[in-house]
Amino acid sequence: MTPSNHPVHFRVEMPSQPRNRLTAFFRPILAVPHLLLVGGPALGVLGGGYRTGALGALAILIALLDWFAILFTGAPIRSLEPLKRLYLVWRAHVLAYASFLRDEYPPFGDGPYPATLELPETPPTRDRADILLRPIMLIPHFLVLAVLILLWIVFAVISWLWLSIAAELPPSLWRFNRDVIAYSLRVESYALLIHDVFPPFALTDEPVAPPAGESASAPV
Repeated sequence: MTPSNHPVHFRVEMPSQPRNRLTAFFRPILAVPHLLLVGGPALGVLGGGYRTGALGALAILIALLDWFAILFTGAPIRSLEPLKRLYLVWRAHVLAYASFLRDEYPPFGDGPYPATLELPETPPTRDRADILLRPIMLIPHFLVLAVLILLWIVFAVISWLWLSIAAELPPSLWRFNRDVIAYSLRVESYALLIHDVFPPFALTDEPVAPPAGESASAPV
């Protein structure tokens, strides 16, 4: 399975050049209120815990309750499902901003933003054996994510300096930031029991959408 065939899709349009130097320079500070609520890439599998902000902690608790609920009843707690989805969509917006994919400040909650996360509908029936083994099945992905996030930290610092000085970001650097975020969101949605499709060990094969007003055939 390739990422494009997976039911979870993180889509973001490459912004036009030049970028905003001022917001890029202050991005580490401007993103803090959101990071406290939904976390950031460097706060995920590193540091001895899956620390993803206050709403992320709630989503993890709901996933734990769902894990028991599915094992005993075959279905998650439906009334709590929207909170997990809100967290993931909000987090996708924040990660796009924190990873220098976009310059627009993300909304608090599920508002319009030039980065979207497509999530599948919750399966009507769940495989209890798959749910039981989900924590073990996630271990390889967490190991891969640990390496990717370490690389992302390095490239995020490079992106920050590059944008703050040159007001632009090389497409290859932009793509790497996007692909790490896309991979992490696929794994996280699987970990939170949103769906039962095992994530592929791949970043992405989706093309970069050209900035608004530019030809789709423009080089990236």
